[in-house]
Amino acid sequence: MPLPRYTLWSSALAPVLLIGGWTLAAALQRGGFDSLHETISALAARDADQRWVMTLALAGVGVCHLVTARGLRPLALPARVMLGVGGAATVLVAAFPMPAGGTSAPHQSAATIAFACLALWPALWRQAGSEPVRPPARVMIPAALVLAALVLVFTVALGTGVLVGIAERMAAGAQAVWPLATVLMLRRSAR
Repeated sequence: MPLPRYTLWSSALAPVLLIGGWTLAAALQRGGFDSLHETISALAARDADQRWVMTLALAGVGVCHLVTARGLRPLALPARVMLGVGGAATVLVAAFPMPAGGTSAPHQSAATIAFACLALWPALWRQAGSEPVRPPARVMIPAALVLAALVLVFTVALGTGVLVGIAERMAAGAQAVWPLATVLMLRRSAR
């Protein structure tokens, strides 16, 4: 089953928006920004300078995941739904920014759902009883394990307060890149 062309564009745009967004937003912070220790959410928080940059980037990444999920028809419906829910939750992360001080339950809930869904969707890629689909299990299962491990590292960093920013960027960056890798593998196998 061929992939719609838009899946290539949406999956390629997601990491560009995320990484470009956090890079530009960090550069726009007047007092400087410590990307090793501060979160991506801090760049879109209510008290961040030019918070609209990271807010739009996060919303754009979420929409990209929704569009990509729609077009990944060769994959099982549960994988596509999980990717789509991760995208919708990412949009909600943008919609519920962190307050100027303290925490936000809606923001934390949306971020938790986004991180979980975007880590686990590759494990659900295959339709039971269907013909073998590419990419194979030897790619998708380890991908899900790596993505989940990166989220676990981020969770530990949050709990300890050590290198939270870099741990989050590693997890979020990998999650933004994996849909593109999947689309490229599926396009290659379709040839």
